[in-house]
Amino acid sequence: MRIDEITNLLEADVLACDMASLSQEADFAFASDFLSDVLAFGRPGYLLLTGLLGCQLVRTAEISGIAAVVFVRGKRPTHDMVELAHRSGLPLLCTKMTMYEACGRLYQAGVGPADCTSVRGS
Repeated sequence: MRIDEITNLLEADVLACDMASLSQEADFAFASDFLSDVLAFGRPGYLLLTGLLGCQLVRTAEISGIAAVVFVRGKRPTHDMVELAHRSGLPLLCTKMTMYEACGRLYQAGVGPADCTSVRGS
């Protein structure tokens, strides 16, 4: 599913994004509030749903190749986070939905669960 379609599905605001980034595909998603999970299970093209805020999240998502980050429960990234994401081309989305509801909608729309059974580097 394309990022712009995900934006509509989750009724999300888009931050730190150019038009080309909105046409990226994210066929798999996972939810976590732990940076260690993003490093262990994040893969290029995955969508990350989180309530975690901080510039370290943007850096970790970038290292992992995450396609976009969705902040749930109405959380809003700081100005520094938005600037860092913009420089790296990482789309940031914000939805008022709970993590549970956002994940459910994505799953119903055909976005698959990420494979979190194998740790990177194993």
